[in-house]
Amino acid sequence: MVRSEATTPAQYLAELPEDRRDLVETIRRTILDNLPDGYEETMTFGMLGYVVPLEVFPDTYNGEPVGSVALANQKQYVAVYLMGIYADEAERTWFVDAWKATGRKLDMGKSCVRFKKLDDVALDVLGEAVARVPPEQIIAIHEQAHGQR
Repeated sequence: MVRSEATTPAQYLAELPEDRRDLVETIRRTILDNLPDGYEETMTFGMLGYVVPLEVFPDTYNGEPVGSVALANQKQYVAVYLMGIYADEAERTWFVDAWKATGRKLDMGKSCVRFKKLDDVALDVLGEAVARVPPEQIIAIHEQAHGQR
């Protein structure tokens, strides 16, 4: 995994290679346009992260904000990490079905969706996937996974 040392989203975007900048910026704009209230954009684990701020939910297992989405430029591709589809089988099923209905090929791991070019991205489905997971849901998933409920 390629890990950036950038400390701000602006620094992260500035260090991107030219051939990836448009792809990352378009995906980032889709995420930001659909991100439910209560999240903030930050740098997390060397990627752009969309997290519940610690001021809102400080009781995390590792002291880091709970993340819902992350966006990273990797060596061979750009990846979006969607915790909502990783942690919820019904959301994952919805996402896979909605993506396939667009006719685009889905290159997906457990939480990551990988792209090499903008034509590979179903921006409407990605946006809806982001919009479907409010902070309260990601906090509940975190609490359940770490025995806090």
